[in-house]
Amino acid sequence: MATRATDAGTNQSVERAVSVLRALDSGRAELRVSDVAELTGLGSSTASRLLSTLERLDMVERDPVSNLYRLSLGTLSLAATAVNRHPVHRAARTVLQELAARTGLGANVAVRRGDVLMFLCNFEGVRAPKSYTQAGHTAPLHATGIGKCLLSGLTPKDRRKLLPEPLEAHTEFTTVSHDLLDEELAAVRRAGYAVEAEERALGRASLAAPVRDASGDIVAAVSLWGPTSVLGTDAGDEDARGALVREVIEAADAVSQALGAV
Repeated sequence: MATRATDAGTNQSVERAVSVLRALDSGRAELRVSDVAELTGLGSSTASRLLSTLERLDMVERDPVSNLYRLSLGTLSLAATAVNRHPVHRAARTVLQELAARTGLGANVAVRRGDVLMFLCNFEGVRAPKSYTQAGHTAPLHATGIGKCLLSGLTPKDRRKLLPEPLEAHTEFTTVSHDLLDEELAAVRRAGYAVEAEERALGRASLAAPVRDASGDIVAAVSLWGPTSVLGTDAGDEDARGALVREVIEAADAVSQALGAV
């Protein structure tokens, strides 16, 4: 969801321009000027002027037929630089690529950004369902294996401050109570990994393990995702599932070591 422009604490023109860029990243492929104005809270004339300026700077582009706006490839080099220079991405990329190839499942890494997680990279093995996850995409913390690992590094008080109750239900299996979430996260800390089954999407499950930096803090998490029949708590082949648990823990440990963790 786009962030509305405000006046306090930042340069107003810069803040408004960023709000326009975020509106164009709100999920719809292309937007009218009126759509941008509605998402940002700006007037139509202001939104139009900002879009024209950003178009000249190659940050947005306008379809010559429909006259609708979208982000341009001029933003790609900035985004790619930000991702490729992130220490977790540098440490995890090769590890995840090999993990996806070995297991045939999806493998990704994410960090916490406020009240959501943000994926830094994603690789798909031959057994992974079709995924639209890309670097920069966000997902809920409480309804994902990676998110549970990231939340396990926070205190119950901080978690309740970060995520107001009731927690959003994405499926009938999503944990929506902080009390139940506390119990799940205690199990994550004991076991060293998290299990999520159909909490975000039906038919899909994930195993995740936390990544720590040199100070020992949880700074990211690695996950394997795929069909519930392979990764869910009721998966038929327990030995195979146990091997996948070891795979994801070892992958997270390898990333942690690259970040200086002991």
